[in-house]
Amino acid sequence: MIKYIHEQIGYPRFIWDETAIFNCLTHIALHQGIVLGKMRQFGFGDQQEAMLNALTEEITKSSEIEGEILNSEQVRSSLARRLNINLEKFVPESHHIDGIVQTMMDAVNNYKIPLTHERLFAWHASLFPTGYSGIHKINVASYREKEMQVVSTKRYEEIVHYEAPDYFLVPAQMNGFLDWLNTDDNEIPLLKAAIAHLWFVIIHPFNDGNGRLARTITEMMLARAENTGLRFYSMSAQIQKEKKAYYDILKQTTTGGLDITPWLLWFFDCLESAIDGSGEIAGKVLIKAEFWHKHSAEIPNKIQREIINRLIDGIEGNVSSGKAAKMFKISQDTASRLLKDLEARGFLAVQGAGRSTHYVLI
Repeated sequence: MIKYIHEQIGYPRFIWDETAIFNCLTHIALHQGIVLGKMRQFGFGDQQEAMLNALTEEITKSSEIEGEILNSEQVRSSLARRLNINLEKFVPESHHIDGIVQTMMDAVNNYKIPLTHERLFAWHASLFPTGYSGIHKINVASYREKEMQVVSTKRYEEIVHYEAPDYFLVPAQMNGFLDWLNTDDNEIPLLKAAIAHLWFVIIHPFNDGNGRLARTITEMMLARAENTGLRFYSMSAQIQKEKKAYYDILKQTTTGGLDITPWLLWFFDCLESAIDGSGEIAGKVLIKAEFWHKHSAEIPNKIQREIINRLIDGIEGNVSSGKAAKMFKISQDTASRLLKDLEARGFLAVQGAGRSTHYVLI
């Protein structure tokens, strides 16, 4: 009995409703054009700032989907170094996070370069620098050498959601996948991005990290589709918001026939929502640019500038003297003086009283 898509006769020759997909793609292309047009009106510095915000979200949310919580400040600092953005406050480096950031930067900056087995292995190694996933030793920088099941446990019962192709089929299937991915076959680039995400998940070539790598490949393919390494929205942030629907549609598609229309429609709907959400990222950049254009000379203190930036970016919802003291390794008296000064000059508003006193951006 055939249970999975990779067991279907004709796999991987996927089929879809061309009319429905074409209408979707036309709509998304319009949204992409509008967003890219707006962003290209920004100066180079503002474009880099928007990209910093978008990629920070992309990296942190992609890991969060898999249950791994990365330190967003370390991700942001690592990205800023590679984008040559001078943050007022850099946090200590993390070898693990630097490797993940390097992978994403390679995917979006070098989107025109073919994806090879070796490049994919390097990406995989960056996810698991110790050779372990949690407490389990795994094959790193090589394809899996055992069978793979996607399972969950409910009331002590193990539920199998998906079984990937036999491990000995993986090298040949990855050859076919990479040949298709790197061939200029006149397929619509956005369509290719959606298929690439699904096909990689179907093969599930590694012991772990398949979801994160599928989303990294998606970012590379979206950069190819837009013909730019500038990233102004986060697909993973939107997937995280729709996490249950994401897993549901993957399960439905991987356990079905070769018609992948439902997956494509879901993917494009998610992509459209992500693109529309770029307005929030752009808005923060514009607010910051306008703020510093007006007030740069009024706030020469580096710590005060970083406090304002962090509040605009939404990294901090509010700030107290205690929080600022820990953040910048200064005394609480110094932190309190800096915050009160910003309040006196009309940049911050004080809320609460006593130990709950904190400040918010006006």
